Amino acid sequence: MPSARFTLLTASLVCALIILDTNIVAVSLPSIARDLSGSFADIEWVVSAYLLAFAACLLPAGSLADRFGRQRMLLIGLAVFGIASLACGAAPSLLFLDLARAAKGVGAAMLLTSALAAIGHRFHEPQERMRAWAFWGACMGATITFAPLLGGVIASTLGWRWIFYINLPLVAVLALMVLRSIEESRDSAAARLDPMGSLTFAGSLGCLIWAMIEANQVGWTSVDTLGRLLISAFLMGLFIMVERSQERPMIDLQLMRSGRFIGALLGMFAYAACAQVMMTLLPLYLQNGLQLSALAAGAGMLPFALAMLLMPRWGMRLA
Repeated sequence: MPSARFTLLTASLVCALIILDTNIVAVSLPSIARDLSGSFADIEWVVSAYLLAFAACLLPAGSLADRFGRQRMLLIGLAVFGIASLACGAAPSLLFLDLARAAKGVGAAMLLTSALAAIGHRFHEPQERMRAWAFWGACMGATITFAPLLGGVIASTLGWRWIFYINLPLVAVLALMVLRSIEESRDSAAARLDPMGSLTFAGSLGCLIWAMIEANQVGWTSVDTLGRLLISAFLMGLFIMVERSQERPMIDLQLMRSGRFIGALLGMFAYAACAQVMMTLLPLYLQNGLQLSALAAGAGMLPFALAMLLMPRWGMRLA
């Protein structure tokens, strides 16, 4: 059996790859827009296509990992992530890039759910599990810190396409580590796949994002925007109905009655609405607004990234 530390290191690095890719791409967005002649809305889709596929596939990816094995899903996820990264780097157009980014989001969902499940399976005692999650969090914080600067260096020297090509050797190394350190594990009590729930959830998110991105061009009160918002609401209502009819749903709607759970959700929503939006918009402002280079923009992101690394430790003490 591989050592617990090796398992933790591998699973943490897999998750760090996702964080690295998410944050390193932000610095290269202005270069992508100039090279592929994209508007601001087009660039929003480069980010949103990835996040939409990632969010929509998290639940079914978790079920697949529990049913068919965490190691197997990690290897499949790395393969999907690597092939999609190659496609992103070779993208001849923004549409091709958006589709490749969506495929990359699917691979990232497989990686995250399987890696977290592998950590949970390997560490059982409360104290050792707490130390394991602390190490995992430190890896995520460190990656957030240096990713913008690394993105600036690559975009300034090698070009934005190497932002994606850099994932290929990382994927190969991580695949070898997964084979050596992650033992195969399953959950016999895993929830079954829910195609209708997955489709309605993904459709609702897709229509919502579509409406919000295009609203600045066609207007928030236009027929197109309101129609997309209505379709999104309808599909979300249908998703809730589907989940309530399941004996073992992907999302236990009873959790929505817990005040602590709702508070945690609102906290994560506030984080995403502030930090993640800033990670995307700040590089655009620094390069397009202040006319800084990609390298300077990456360096300019360091104070923001350092706060993301240090403040959670202070927040844990306050809690």
